[in-house]
Amino acid sequence: MIDVPLSALEVAMVQSGAPAVETLRDTATFAQELERLGYHRIWYAEHHHSPAIGAFPPVVLIAHAAASTSAIRLGSGGVLAPNHAPIMLAEQFGTLAALHPDRVDIGIGRGPGTFDESIARALRRGAGPATDAEYQADVAAILAFLVDEVSLGALPEPWLLASSTAGAALAAELGLPIALAHHIRPENTQAALERYRAGFTPSRWCERPRVLVCVETVCAETEEEAARRAGPMNVVKAGLLKGISDIPFPTPEEAADHTFTAPEREALAGFRAQQAHGSPKAVVNRLAQLADETGADELLLTTPVYDLQDRLRSYELIREHSNGMTAR
Repeated sequence: MIDVPLSALEVAMVQSGAPAVETLRDTATFAQELERLGYHRIWYAEHHHSPAIGAFPPVVLIAHAAASTSAIRLGSGGVLAPNHAPIMLAEQFGTLAALHPDRVDIGIGRGPGTFDESIARALRRGAGPATDAEYQADVAAILAFLVDEVSLGALPEPWLLASSTAGAALAAELGLPIALAHHIRPENTQAALERYRAGFTPSRWCERPRVLVCVETVCAETEEEAARRAGPMNVVKAGLLKGISDIPFPTPEEAADHTFTAPEREALAGFRAQQAHGSPKAVVNRLAQLADETGADELLLTTPVYDLQDRLRSYELIREHSNGMTAR
């Protein structure tokens, strides 16, 4: 039984051979369906210059989804602080929160959102990667500017995204709820949690440690079908293992014809074992295990599969087989 709320991270994968605008159009349907299923929140990730992931600004997707839903929480998972002026993020998310009270989150992350160094520099107007000090200053400035936006009404709920003990330490110092990227660096999850809980200082944003864990989740009626649906993302991951970041998101049929090397198969199997793939029973049991192991207050499911209906079916199956799942 899963006794914590379940939410979704929408990465907006762009299907091979299809225009990105089709993925963009799907986001409203996705939000409406997850609201119908009773999921707690949807977050949108910031990415740039990738053939596999749409370069759709989270703030725009939040506004679009909010206009077509009425209750589900919406936010960034995350918006990347080094790419934006802190005051602009505070104004954008403050406005969204005023328009949609008690529904908007601002999840703040550090990475550039791209593997292309020229694009990363373009996002920062020629500057190199943010230093630790610059990132910490940016996060503090965003929080300060958010307070200035309180005249608009309800504030967005701030979260700090982290995949390391350094990010966890910053979240603890600032008294922010933390969203752990278990779907990216599962090997860091437990150490980051320990650092966060040990160093947490209460703040106006959060009175106690509050943990959200993001998990890659692919659920289908059978183990074999779940593996088929996970195939396209496996091709993309295999490319990343070799430093290749410009691989389009293939169809399941194209992925089935792809030849993986033995080291790639081993690496992918090791990663998959840390996530939640398979039949409904296997996925629900794994999610319950992760919630128990991490003490998470909430699980954020990311499902990078090719077809919108297959993606929605994954969320639907989990809902159907999680009788004890906490709703909104």
